[in-house]
Amino acid sequence: MRSTGIRRTVAALGVSALALTACGGNTDDSASGKTRITVNCMPPKSAKVDRGFFEEDVAAFEKQNPDIDVVAHDAFPCQDPKTFDAKLAGGQMEDVFYTYFTDARHVVDINQAADLTPYVKELKSYGTIQQQLRDIYTVDGKIYGVPRTGYSMGLIYNRALFDKAGLDPDRPPTTWAEVRTAARKIARLGGGTVGYADYSAQNQGGWHFTAELYSQGGDVVSPDGKKATVDTPEGRAVLQTLHDMRWTDDSMGSKQLLVINDAQQLMGSGRLGMYLAAPDNIPILVKEKGAAYEDIAIAPMPGGRATLVGGDGYMVSKKASPAQIRAGLKWLDHMFLTPGDGFLGDYARAKRHDAPVGLPEPRLFTGAADAEDQQVKKANANVPVGNYQPFLDGNASLDMKIEPPHAQQIYSVLDGVVSAVLTKEDADIDRLLKDASGKIDGILARG
Repeated sequence: MRSTGIRRTVAALGVSALALTACGGNTDDSASGKTRITVNCMPPKSAKVDRGFFEEDVAAFEKQNPDIDVVAHDAFPCQDPKTFDAKLAGGQMEDVFYTYFTDARHVVDINQAADLTPYVKELKSYGTIQQQLRDIYTVDGKIYGVPRTGYSMGLIYNRALFDKAGLDPDRPPTTWAEVRTAARKIARLGGGTVGYADYSAQNQGGWHFTAELYSQGGDVVSPDGKKATVDTPEGRAVLQTLHDMRWTDDSMGSKQLLVINDAQQLMGSGRLGMYLAAPDNIPILVKEKGAAYEDIAIAPMPGGRATLVGGDGYMVSKKASPAQIRAGLKWLDHMFLTPGDGFLGDYARAKRHDAPVGLPEPRLFTGAADAEDQQVKKANANVPVGNYQPFLDGNASLDMKIEPPHAQQIYSVLDGVVSAVLTKEDADIDRLLKDASGKIDGILARG
């Protein structure tokens, strides 16, 4: 799944330029002396600040590289699953196009991605990107994409409710047993307060089941991707914890079949103690749902074993010329891969426009590049960074696990499992997991 929200997308310049090109475009226009590249994921007009940042950055890039013409296409969301494959198959995809991490292998499998291996040596920042993120776009030893952002799941919690419930907000839960205890105490505050909320609809329940299974040391599919591995002690532990919080402790509230917006509304209104999400939820809670930065904190995934990671990046069309590939990589370097600068990294600019600076993610770089990026971020921080330190400290010891293959189909199956446990007190957990395992095996067998 996409995290709720790295709201900043990517994008674009020039109404006149947009009028001159179709949706796709693999003509490098070398006759004019320029290499033209099309890119997608322009922030929508409604996101005035982000769109302005992007146009400013593209203009700066073209000034520095007068031999490159960037033509960006407006799209929000950046990728529509309903049209993504059709655009690829029809040759309508941009030269440099946005993908979720879970798309990478599929795009390679259908032979629609350019092999970037001979060119990445020209991308000065590539070696500074976290290896686990680079690996996502590496298939059979060849490089087919460049990461742009990454997120990992954690436990968002309300410090004010922790304090009211007699819990230490500086010592958030680190195990699922501690989550259960804290949720029970928070729910006892009354007034419609919910201790812990979880999703169970629109594939989001399956997404969270996966994250919770990872946290227990389990997995959804076998390492070879051929068999389901949900019907396990770890899978039963996830569902039993949810069942007991819902029906024994009454700490999850009576309203179920929730999706992400429901949890955000509860947290923003001060009526929810905890839910699982990535750090990019925090500004949404404050700017859209009514919370205060001082009250919202994030801890690592309970369980201490692993956390689900996701994110996005860019791939290049199979039809792109060598000149377009080189131009596209230069553009990515300028826009996203320069520590402390660019569309996502110009923290001073973000602060001037009252955008949040100091959230613990996305964190793309390693070594000296990461140190430089974090130094600039710290110097411009305008949020309570201490609220996020438990998340940073805890993540250092967790395995980072990407979503399973055929994620959305699998999540659809697991949605039904989670929703049954949260809406039926007598739900048969063993039967639910056995049935789900068979359905997932069928999905995997179809490839």
